[in-house]
Amino acid sequence: MSAPFASDHRRSRGRLICEQESTFRSCFQRDRDRIIHASAFRRLKHKTQVFIEHEGDYFRTRLTHSIEVAQVARTISGVLGLNAELTEAIALAHDLGHTPFGHTGEEALNSLMAPFGGFDHNAQAIRVVTALERHYADFDGLNLTWETLEGIAKHNGPVVGAVPYALADYNVVHDLEIDTYASCEAQVAALSDDIAYNNHDLHDGLRAELFSTDEIAELPLLKGCFATVDDLYPGLNYYRRRHEALRRFFGVLVEDVIAVAQENLAQLAPQNVIDIRHAGRPMVRFSDPVWHDLKTIRAFLFERMYRAPAVVTMRGEVTDVVQTLFPLFMKHTDLLPKQWRKDVAAATDEVTLARIVADYIAGMTDRFALQEHKRLSQNGEFQGGYPRGVA
Repeated sequence: MSAPFASDHRRSRGRLICEQESTFRSCFQRDRDRIIHASAFRRLKHKTQVFIEHEGDYFRTRLTHSIEVAQVARTISGVLGLNAELTEAIALAHDLGHTPFGHTGEEALNSLMAPFGGFDHNAQAIRVVTALERHYADFDGLNLTWETLEGIAKHNGPVVGAVPYALADYNVVHDLEIDTYASCEAQVAALSDDIAYNNHDLHDGLRAELFSTDEIAELPLLKGCFATVDDLYPGLNYYRRRHEALRRFFGVLVEDVIAVAQENLAQLAPQNVIDIRHAGRPMVRFSDPVWHDLKTIRAFLFERMYRAPAVVTMRGEVTDVVQTLFPLFMKHTDLLPKQWRKDVAAATDEVTLARIVADYIAGMTDRFALQEHKRLSQNGEFQGGYPRGVA
């Protein structure tokens, strides 16, 4: 049974471009399906989570991460009586704006775009689903419902301060009320993102031998999980022990979020989703003790994984790829694919051109960005480490 504060597809604020809705799918189901069939969603399979795409088939990519986030989000959504289809749509779309090479690529592109408004992957996801996907006859983008767009735009909370241009431009024509909190469905998607990556980054780091099982067994939250497994299964195989402990850690985080959300919702007693948006605080969050322990785990991952020597070396190499491609395409727009040149021809200033180039680079997969860099290098487009005509 749906909670009174759940988003209701029958009361959706609709789409920017009016369409006849499906007779056998809700509008939120339709949103989810459009996201799954989007080109940007498929490209996530070759975009980095932490490791560069070619470093191993076993490690998470943005696609597998998004699927795991959606699984967690559906579970929490079901317990809280929320709209599972909307929750899943937001979870699946939350990383559509990511650059190649993960946050490393984003940092490089944001630096290059600083004179032109910067770059933010969350805002870029809105640009992807409202403008850059170009498959439908009647509109650009996916023409998602207001509720799904709101969730993508502000699943991490109200957007305050300087609003990234990719979000600001769309918000002018379709007000997403970015200064309020999002629905509980969006809040669940955001916390599911945290749960998924905290768990799978530990798993991937172990697989890459950046740290040992014995080391993570001493971390807060995890220490208790390993102790429980050792009590239940003394002498358990090394890999099975690790898996059992990590899945219990996963469960601890999920159960904590559910318990805190239920307590917050009971205190607020919201009668509809509008009450959630104007609550002045998030309803879905970690408890203070769990959040404190998670910060310790994140600090461990930052030092031992995200800034591990091998990862730092690769960060430098892929940063160079982005830093080389951007000025090259700015200088030689003829190197862009034909379908991008119409937009280039219509660009009236350097800011518009830079944002087109950023859109193109942000849409690349790790593999394609590396291939393009290699191809253009072999074709003599770079001279002395710089694009020709730029040094």
